Amino acid sequence: TEAHEAARRTVANHLNATSPDEIIFTSGTTDGINLAANILPLGPGDEILISTLEHHSNIVPWQLAAERSGAILKVIPCGEDGVLDQAAFASLLSAKTKILALTWVSNAFGTVNPVREMTGAAKKSGATILIDAAQAIPHFFIDVQALGADFLAFSGHKAYAPTGIGVLWGRLDLLKSLPPWK
Repeated sequence: TEAHEAARRTVANHLNATSPDEIIFTSGTTDGINLAANILPLGPGDEILISTLEHHSNIVPWQLAAERSGAILKVIPCGEDGVLDQAAFASLLSAKTKILALTWVSNAFGTVNPVREMTGAAKKSGATILIDAAQAIPHFFIDVQALGADFLAFSGHKAYAPTGIGVLWGRLDLLKSLPPWK
């Protein structure tokens, strides 16, 4: 237990989390995203916003969440250069947007999305934000407090941890309001 809690403190410090209690160990990025997609409340007519740059692990859980809840999945397009269309993002974002699930860095193109700006815009609409940081974790200093997102997921092996472990960081107040999944 001491080693487990020490690891949780190490990850919390690395991400500048407000508490080690915000760190949930998972089996990887996909598991963390699935956890969030299975516990976040959605209803008919709610909208989930993802991008065309997402890895399947950040598409399929939201497709299934939309099917279960009657929510609508919307997709932010990108240009031929692999850059997300920010005008399209602004037009897709509305009071109906309940979730923005966005990759920080595309695993296919290497595109670095402007997640801080997009998170800020989505927050103004009242959305809950999940950032897939699988490709970002080895390359950027990640400060979850400055990011403004609600969840951030990554796999440990991307940050030199053993294969088969991952992290889902979540804002503590939000985590406390949500049901357990497993």
